[in-house]
Amino acid sequence: MSNVPGTPQGKTSFDPKTPTIARVASTSSAPIQSSPHYTTTRRHSLYGVEDRIIIDPGSRIWKVGFSGEGRPRDVFCASGSSESPLWTLSRAADPSEEAEQERMLEYKLETCLRSVFHDSLLTDPKARKVILVEHALLPLHIKDMIARILFENLQVRLVPSVSFASSHLLSLLAVGRITGLVIDCGHSESVALPIFAARPLFPDLRTTPLAGARLTSHLRALLLLFGTYLPPPTSLSAAANIPAASRATRVPQEVLTDALLEEIKARCCFVGDALGPSPNDTRDATPGDEGGSEADIPPPSDSTQSESDFSMAGRDSNFSSQSEFSIISNPRVPAADNPRGEGHLEALAAMYKRHSTATELQMRVVPPVAQQTGTGRGTLIIPGWIRERATEVLFEGGDVDESSVAEVILDSLLKVPVDLRKTMASSILVVGGTAMLPGFIPRLQQELVRAVGPPPTPSRPSARTDRPDKPPLPTFDPYVSLRPLLPYFAILNNPSPPPATTARAVANVGKAPAFSPATMAWVGGSLAGSLKTGGTEVNREQWDLADANRDGEGGMDVSMDDERVRMVLPDWTRSPLPIVAPTANPHAQLSASAMTLTPSQVRVGA
Repeated sequence: MSNVPGTPQGKTSFDPKTPTIARVASTSSAPIQSSPHYTTTRRHSLYGVEDRIIIDPGSRIWKVGFSGEGRPRDVFCASGSSESPLWTLSRAADPSEEAEQERMLEYKLETCLRSVFHDSLLTDPKARKVILVEHALLPLHIKDMIARILFENLQVRLVPSVSFASSHLLSLLAVGRITGLVIDCGHSESVALPIFAARPLFPDLRTTPLAGARLTSHLRALLLLFGTYLPPPTSLSAAANIPAASRATRVPQEVLTDALLEEIKARCCFVGDALGPSPNDTRDATPGDEGGSEADIPPPSDSTQSESDFSMAGRDSNFSSQSEFSIISNPRVPAADNPRGEGHLEALAAMYKRHSTATELQMRVVPPVAQQTGTGRGTLIIPGWIRERATEVLFEGGDVDESSVAEVILDSLLKVPVDLRKTMASSILVVGGTAMLPGFIPRLQQELVRAVGPPPTPSRPSARTDRPDKPPLPTFDPYVSLRPLLPYFAILNNPSPPPATTARAVANVGKAPAFSPATMAWVGGSLAGSLKTGGTEVNREQWDLADANRDGEGGMDVSMDDERVRMVLPDWTRSPLPIVAPTANPHAQLSASAMTLTPSQVRVGA
């Protein structure tokens, strides 16, 4: 091979940069590298036992991997082929049914944990430290099951402890912060938690059930009402001669499986801009001439017919309980005089269509059992306005128990001390699988601005007919105290942030690393494990001692078992909370050095 011009003598065009380091022991003083492709003496995670195992258990999706890595080794659905979450927000009322649910949950958790070690990570559970990403509202009995499986079933004996770390704090550590307000939009619920100086402010936690599960049931109801299904033709000649419009029918409920709905959410749905220019466009405007508005839809507890009742008409009564929610389950203003019916639903669809520019999509689906004798698969036609406006259910709150995602953030800001509100408002972090919908974070920014902004001037005359000379009653504004924070609102991981007007917002908005919102908590756990920091540790000796005390004092006493769980596992709900604000005692306050913590000094979940 001839030499390349311009290169030193003896160099050729093919010059790989593979290090020439022997992989056997030598007598020189140079360090021995474990791999020619790594410039460090640290052994690889697959062979050494120094790296910790990071497990982020969700009700549906689990993320597992080793510490020090930038992404999980495996992401899998924990429920498997059952298509149902491991746990929900409700538990059985009957003791026998509850005990059966506990046994099934323990079996599923053991199966998942064994799959984590033996299938996903290919490592021995006996020689690994484990960091469990603990969600703020994870039930205590589920944590007890996971710890018992790790210590007793998987024999985690060589490692002295299993660490429980707050998922919200780990998400904040992943973006290089220790102070901020984290909103986690998962499958079962959306939880907002302020964190100050690596200390989660659990008394200021706020939550709402408007999350991925509610979006799934809402999308199912919309497709049942307004979707179109084309069954497979019975023969090739029928496919060529019979037009598709003649074969179009309403969507059978057997077609809309949970797996298909998850695929539609992940591949087809996105979040559009706010409806209308007015902040109360969805509350007061009348969509069309059909005599109904979005705010006229009754709650599920109303005796009148709701959208979900209409969608279930003429269908099997054994329909999934996940579809019991209405299209907009919680109205913002009551309207008892307007009629309910199909015209009202058409008015709702007409309003969404006017605010949507998306095109419809066709998806090949498995036909029902009665139609599987045809040629091929059926076709599900998804209207464009459903793809864009199905997520409106996440931003339509107004109820005490079902606040919108933006209202959860604002309610949490109302609970934090006044001197921390500006810091929290300018350091908002959005994480969770539901937050991965395209356009979700920019829409959340719009909803925050709309909710805190001044209420619009009412376009209707005053309803005070008894005293027409008096001025109209002022509109209730629950977030008037947060209005000075309007220029400071900034979301750290906003991909398309609006122009900031304050220096604090400019320094924070869009400055987070480009990690996926769904894996942000796991990345923070990987960082905490590589820094040799962890949360509250469950010691093996303490666990065995608690079991010995329980067996010695009577294993049949249920209260003693609860006391064992309470003593061993971390539970912030049982910690004493201050009744009033702390006194201004300089000796009781944090010192200035404690406010500037180094990463090695941060104790996760302290």
